Amino acid sequence: MCRIHRVLVFALLAAASLTSVNGLEFCQSTDRDCHSHDKIAPPPFDSVRSRWNTTVSNLIQSLDQFHLSSTKLIEAFPIDEVDGNFIRTVKNCIFSKSIPTPLKGPLRLATVSKDVIEGILDVHMAVTQSDEFLHYASGGRLRPGSVPLTHRYGGHQFGYWAGQLGDGRAHSLGQYTNRKGEVWELQLKGSGRTPYSRSGDGRAVIRSSVREFLCSEAMHFLGVPTSRAASLIVSDEPVLRDQFYNGNVKTERGAVVLRLAKSWFRIGSLEILAQSGEVDLLRKLLNFVIDEHFSSIKCDDPDKYLVFYSTVVNETAHLIAQWMSVGFAHGVCNTDNFSLLSITIDYGPFGFMESYNPDFVPNTSDDEGRYSIGAQANVGLFNLEKLLLAVSPVLSKKQLKEAEIALKGYVDIYQMRFHQLFKAKLGLLGEEEGDAYLIAYLLKMMEDTRSDFTMTFRQLSEISAQELQNRNFTQIWALEDLSSHKLFSDWLSMYLLRLSRQQKDCDLDRQQRMKNVNPRYVLRNWMAESAIRRAEVNDFSEVELLHHILSSPFVTQETAEEAGYAASPPLWATRLKVSCSS
Repeated sequence: MCRIHRVLVFALLAAASLTSVNGLEFCQSTDRDCHSHDKIAPPPFDSVRSRWNTTVSNLIQSLDQFHLSSTKLIEAFPIDEVDGNFIRTVKNCIFSKSIPTPLKGPLRLATVSKDVIEGILDVHMAVTQSDEFLHYASGGRLRPGSVPLTHRYGGHQFGYWAGQLGDGRAHSLGQYTNRKGEVWELQLKGSGRTPYSRSGDGRAVIRSSVREFLCSEAMHFLGVPTSRAASLIVSDEPVLRDQFYNGNVKTERGAVVLRLAKSWFRIGSLEILAQSGEVDLLRKLLNFVIDEHFSSIKCDDPDKYLVFYSTVVNETAHLIAQWMSVGFAHGVCNTDNFSLLSITIDYGPFGFMESYNPDFVPNTSDDEGRYSIGAQANVGLFNLEKLLLAVSPVLSKKQLKEAEIALKGYVDIYQMRFHQLFKAKLGLLGEEEGDAYLIAYLLKMMEDTRSDFTMTFRQLSEISAQELQNRNFTQIWALEDLSSHKLFSDWLSMYLLRLSRQQKDCDLDRQQRMKNVNPRYVLRNWMAESAIRRAEVNDFSEVELLHHILSSPFVTQETAEEAGYAASPPLWATRLKVSCSS
């Protein structure tokens, strides 16, 4: 029998340093929508309703019909009294007004997300082929009602308080209320300098923008809460970058992503206010976030800040468990990159793990491995500790103690959700005492054999119990790697015995259930790099191919198989590096 020296549920959380307390209520469903707390915008919907009375079945045919509003955000908060995009320290506000700097042409539309354009923004895809859209989505033109804003926030970066950060290259264009009543905030990334650009030029380059666009959409179709990406526009504007911070400065080309989320507020949004002693503004921001996005919390509840904090603890634990279930490492888990709505935001040097390794670090800038994939649960705890410090000025002593109890419950919630997700990945029904051991045993073997994370689980989904019993792994490369472990037979016997005890569960049902949660395709770094190299010479065919394939990651696709997206990664993939530079 296997002796697991480190019970690696992704190098979880050391029991000696964390106390497990059941301080929160949490949803035990595996439904992807179970944890959504975004409020569907109530009236005032009348102003929007009339627009759809006669065109409810039609999409917007011209950008002249597309209306944004910045009114709610501007009326809710004081705005920076100083105008202009020059770099400065900003006080006593949430936003600064800042006009995007248009990309220098010629401009090219690299790709768009039909699911976002038509499904969220109600715009007909034909509109995206117009010059008007090209200039709008690259920062060159504004729609009526749009007052571009840049958000002031701070953050702990790599464990240390970094002071004022803010939107250094992003401009919020306003909020759009679609025909479903959903409110989405549109934002340009790479759209030029802002008051928060520090020493940066406010631009993004093709390589980072391709990665952001593709991963935002890929994560959505994997079922992971995330911001979305509507379009990617590239230009010939030269942008200087030292990609690996080694003095090798190169000229790259600028690009802009039009992205959207229900909200872009993050832990750092509250931290900067607490650190600056702006308690009234802190309370105002908390009230706004709760009223707009946490509909289950009553505005007159005397414990509403405590309930808000407890909810974020719960949702953050769920989000990170979901990251782990698809092998996703964010790469820069600073507090300024952690959403208050517990969605994945700010895609930088992320990576989907290939060979199973809890120490996998996607960011070559992370010398100490602080944000390795196996450390993400601990980092989530650290960030929630900083969030508690940020909200503590508006909590009573009693509420603060209860919030600390809620924070201690994070460990149990994370472990529970991780356990649920990995049980589903193995097709296990019900609950048996040895299930956690079965999961940990498998992960330890995968670590020892460096088996591919994604394809090991996927191939377990695609093979029958009889083929497993016979160890018929011809052309099943990931399982073949795993089966080289000297204790594989022991684990396999336990696994097959566990499956046999699932009454009324036929093999085909088990396989389909597993295929629904184990993707065949994820955005591996080598796939993104191949698409980027083509995009840099104005060939966007692979960007579009990846976008199409990653929109159905659980379905075997002929074009994806021909491209080798489910095959063993090429040798050159091991030499790839991704940094914070973009």
